[in-house]
Amino acid sequence: MPIFEYRCKDCGHRFEKLVFGSQSLEVRCEKCGSQHVEKMISAFATSASQSDSVAGMGNSSCSSGGSGFS
Repeated sequence: MPIFEYRCKDCGHRFEKLVFGSQSLEVRCEKCGSQHVEKMISAFATSASQSDSVAGMGNSSCSSGGSGFS
């Protein structure tokens, strides 16, 4: 269930909306109610910084060095 970022073509308001399947045709501006909205291209974001994710790579619960099969 993706969250999309939109911009209203009438008033310029930017907002985010959780959209399910065909509901993308029903998106209205939260500020003025207009249906003239465009989907924005959003940058991908994560909650961890790069140094956190690199440091956490060694803390995996999966063992390495063997398949566990005989």
